[in-house]
Amino acid sequence: MFESLFYQLRAAGIPVSLREYLTLMEAMEKGVCAFDVDGFYYLGRSALVKDERHLDRFDQVFGEVFKGLEHIEDGDPHDVPEDWLKKLAEKFLSEEEKEKIEALGGFEKILETLQQRLKEQEGRHQGGSKWIGTAGTSPFGAYGYNPEGVRIGQHESRHRRAVKVWDKRSFKNLSDDVELGTRNLKIALRKLRRFARSGAATELDLGGTIRSTAEKGGMLDLQMVPERHNSIKVLLFFDVGGSMDDHIQTCEELFSAARSEFKHMEYFYFHNCLYEHVWKDSRNRWRNKIPTMEVLRTYGHDYKVIIVGDATMGPYEIMYPGGSVEHWNEEAGDVWMRRLLDNYPKAVWINPQLSVVWDYHESIRIMNNLMEGRMYPLTLQGIDEAMRALL
Repeated sequence: MFESLFYQLRAAGIPVSLREYLTLMEAMEKGVCAFDVDGFYYLGRSALVKDERHLDRFDQVFGEVFKGLEHIEDGDPHDVPEDWLKKLAEKFLSEEEKEKIEALGGFEKILETLQQRLKEQEGRHQGGSKWIGTAGTSPFGAYGYNPEGVRIGQHESRHRRAVKVWDKRSFKNLSDDVELGTRNLKIALRKLRRFARSGAATELDLGGTIRSTAEKGGMLDLQMVPERHNSIKVLLFFDVGGSMDDHIQTCEELFSAARSEFKHMEYFYFHNCLYEHVWKDSRNRWRNKIPTMEVLRTYGHDYKVIIVGDATMGPYEIMYPGGSVEHWNEEAGDVWMRRLLDNYPKAVWINPQLSVVWDYHESIRIMNNLMEGRMYPLTLQGIDEAMRALL
């Protein structure tokens, strides 16, 4: 059974190594969790899953491999905890349904009958009204109908009448194509890291202190080094206004995550396409314009550029002089985009629009061509791929 979990995880595209599988087996051998499906789920997830994006697939594979299993306290393996039915009945059953169940003998009678049939039945059963199986009218089983049933081994509810859902999948989905919150954005942005020590020597160098103390015959000699920082330098360009108003929250989360992850970061705003000026304060944008050429001259070629925008506009806004919807631009937007990309070879475009609609917008296709295919969706996988492209 455990080998089946390993192979099915691999088949589902989750990169599980043999070393991780052996770690799980070692934990099981040492009794980290015993006779506890939930405990084994968390143990297996901790040992076998290294990336949050694979949690959803792990849940699905786990549910398939161990379908129908549930934690039961030590004792008779056929015993079904009585409090399961009573607590769920109070929450989900109407007064009429409760009366029907009581008329049939009450919860105690249902539990007693279920336990007896679990002991008597051998093999799979389909249809009928007595044995535990599928597509019947027995109170116990799956894909059938009974107003006071116990659902066992069924993928999902059909009549919504089961008293206890044994194999309910209750863990929150995580997937590659979901939009991100600040926490997940921080995790994704951390792919873009290159550490260096700079500034004043404020951090204890433990290894250096030990060596220096040993060389001086045991006289303590503290050695200090500058604190390690991410040395990556980032220029962020945010498209604001218009259709980007639909993505304000996501962009704010990205901005917050970027500010906490990059020590060397500068940001600027633009609208739709890059032109001859950008700004830092949208309230005073027309009074405090910053020439784009000044930005290109101020920040060195070692900066990584991240452009955030939906690239949804009229194609003429990119391709023609005077195409801007806000002012007369002497040079076309694609001219300024090429200048930016020539100055900063490491550049990506993050698009909050769903990638499935990109082909329906001519402007997105044009911008993606200008970016030489380095446009990525604002998803966990998209951010991950963008950060790798910048390294």
